[in-house]
Amino acid sequence: SALELAAEKGWGEVTLRDIAERSGVSLAALHEHFADRTDILCAFGRMIDRKVLDGAPTDPDDGTPMRERLFELLMDRFEILNDSREGVKAVLKSFRSDPKPMVLHMPYICRSMGWMLEAAGADTNGISGGIKVAGLTGIYLKVLCVWAEDESPDLPKPMAALDQALGRAEAIMNTVKGRGKGSG
Repeated sequence: SALELAAEKGWGEVTLRDIAERSGVSLAALHEHFADRTDILCAFGRMIDRKVLDGAPTDPDDGTPMRERLFELLMDRFEILNDSREGVKAVLKSFRSDPKPMVLHMPYICRSMGWMLEAAGADTNGISGGIKVAGLTGIYLKVLCVWAEDESPDLPKPMAALDQALGRAEAIMNTVKGRGKGSG
């Protein structure tokens, strides 16, 4: 309901009262489940995570390279987002004019990307894990902007942008690993 309203009138204009009314629940009932609009977006993000994770391979160590596993998981995510495309685009547009909600939402996006890395079989613990999460978050946000601009149902521009960004990240990781081996 929240994303439908965002598509209709812009996320900045959507109130909790609007969401409750569209959902057919009282404001009090909505309050029981969500603290604010950011919380509703977080719940939407968790729903997307769940759908992606439900479709993720159960054995990430099947020999498929990490880059390919991440590519598949994130492309699954973009395909799922297509179901709510106009609402998501309205939210992204509101973040451009008022970045504060985006900043508040960043920890949730990072958490989500941590789950994507875990599903791909990556270790997200420690400093190196934090760097991986931060890097994948940056990649996801960059490609999300490309996705928002690409109206094609088969998503060629996000696919190309994601492949290129993951390739750069892989090259950086290989360079860092190579330097670490020679310095011991």
